[in-house]
Amino acid sequence: MPTQDESEARSERRQADEPTADGPRTDGGTRRRTFLKGSAAALGATALPAGAAAATGRDRPTPADVPVARSEEGMVSSLHPQATAAGAEVLRSGGNAIDAAVAVQFALNVVQPHTCGIGGGGFMVVYVAEEDELYAVDNRERAPFGADPEMFLDDDGEALPFQERRTSGNSVGVPGTLRAADVALKRYGTMDLAPLVEPAIGLAGEDGPDVHVDAPLAEAIAGNAEVFNDAASEVFAPDGHPLEEGDTLVQPDLAHTFRTIRDEGIGPFYKGDIATALAETVQEAGGTMTPADLARYNVTIDHPEYAEFRDVTVRTQSLPSSGGLTIGQILKLVEPFDLGERGRYSPETYEILLEAFGLAFADRGAYMGDKAFVDAPWQGLFDEEYLETRRAHISPDRHALDTLEPGNPWDYQPGEPYRVTPVGPTGERGPTRDSGQTTHFTTADSEGNLVSWTSTIEQFFGSGLMVPEYGFMLNNEITDFDAVPGGPNEVQPWKRPLSSTSPTIVFRDGKPLMTVGSPGGPTIITTVAQVLLNVVEFGLGLRQAIAAPRVYKAAGDTILYEAGLPRGTRTVLSRAGFEFADEATRLGNVQVIYVDPDSGEYVGVADPRREGAVEGI
Repeated sequence: MPTQDESEARSERRQADEPTADGPRTDGGTRRRTFLKGSAAALGATALPAGAAAATGRDRPTPADVPVARSEEGMVSSLHPQATAAGAEVLRSGGNAIDAAVAVQFALNVVQPHTCGIGGGGFMVVYVAEEDELYAVDNRERAPFGADPEMFLDDDGEALPFQERRTSGNSVGVPGTLRAADVALKRYGTMDLAPLVEPAIGLAGEDGPDVHVDAPLAEAIAGNAEVFNDAASEVFAPDGHPLEEGDTLVQPDLAHTFRTIRDEGIGPFYKGDIATALAETVQEAGGTMTPADLARYNVTIDHPEYAEFRDVTVRTQSLPSSGGLTIGQILKLVEPFDLGERGRYSPETYEILLEAFGLAFADRGAYMGDKAFVDAPWQGLFDEEYLETRRAHISPDRHALDTLEPGNPWDYQPGEPYRVTPVGPTGERGPTRDSGQTTHFTTADSEGNLVSWTSTIEQFFGSGLMVPEYGFMLNNEITDFDAVPGGPNEVQPWKRPLSSTSPTIVFRDGKPLMTVGSPGGPTIITTVAQVLLNVVEFGLGLRQAIAAPRVYKAAGDTILYEAGLPRGTRTVLSRAGFEFADEATRLGNVQVIYVDPDSGEYVGVADPRREGAVEGI
């Protein structure tokens, strides 16, 4: 007799095969978008705004919990209703997807200050419909020029405890979010920065709409209050009492900073009074950042990595984000195994996935870093002969692999490495820690422009340092470097730390099919890969693709899993030697915009694991 979990899994598979309002199946061609502009009747029939899921915070989301919206004119999906509303209003006022994304970013700084903000950075992928071109706007934080490869070691040459590294001024990277917003608007937007800051000013100020602490923010405050500096404590734990769910969050200093940006642009942040205050805050905490570091910062604009899988092209961030290469390698590793025939919830499917995750993460830790400093064997990683050597370790034989080691893709890489000495399959130090949380959001407009932007300050509340009198938190991204030097991800001045961030846009027949991304540190990679597989390989509707239980495994790590993973499958794999965490956890928070191949309209979905919200116009 099937277990209750297996029965529920089968029920979800049946739902996925039925044409429902959950969203389209993916078994049709995608054409260039067409629109019925000015048609009030059409818009009224298709715009289905949706707020936060009724089951926010559930450990086991169901497809019915996933917010969905449809619209031909534009779409915004983020993890907070007020941020989503800010972006949707920009679209209604005539702004494009890039304008809307900037408004969402500022609003999230107010309503979700523990995940992102102008004190951090991230990666943005932009599809410009008029050019039919995709751009990656890299706004990753950089190590200050005073950074040193051994700055996270104690007197005995051992890595300092992570929390000690995190709260040190040395953990703070030069922020890039605000510069990215400014550059993206000037390159791809239609509006000035000033009106896009206004919604955030209203949310942060004493006289604006109330912002109430939601459950995820309350949990983050309670869990991080001990790392706050005095300025952060005054805002999030006044008089020593951490704000709780339902409390009003007022941030007048942040409102003042946003007014300055509205009136004077980004100059004060990178070259003026805000830059001076930011550098002083870092130095008082033991860091080396100077105003000159801030003045030097600029984003880089590049073309994303891509991987072909089945009939789609997955395009996502290039190094220093490992997301593009690692997601691509995972997809290429599992492609010949025909997971769709094995079943989404079968032990064989999960065994193949977990082994592919482990092998890809072993290569990630050995070879990846900032491509301006190290040479990664990206062609070798995707070489079919090399992939076959890695697939030889994968077998649904119900026997877990031993400790996974990196392969040697240099043997399959054209030319010679030019910045680092190639390493063998053993002995390479991978990242000592790569956890943290971020936020992801996505926007689309009536012209077909798309934005997929993952923004972060690393851990919840970053370093715990708020810039006094300016009200924004500073990141701890420099802890994404290896604490022990010697590998491709060691600390160096002006280097970008390795990231897992994976803002993604998927194409079919050369046309955009969907955007996808997630927060979650290294679990971003496996979360995005699983959602892509759910849609492309297993043919799940969008709601089922988002709600399906996720797993995570790196090289040699214990497996993290979500409630809803069939107990029978977990039992079989445990007997085979796979080590699961003692308790289930929530993994990621995915936001998706899909281009319906039949109607040409956008279908937006948001993840109910936090307070995801999606709105069409």
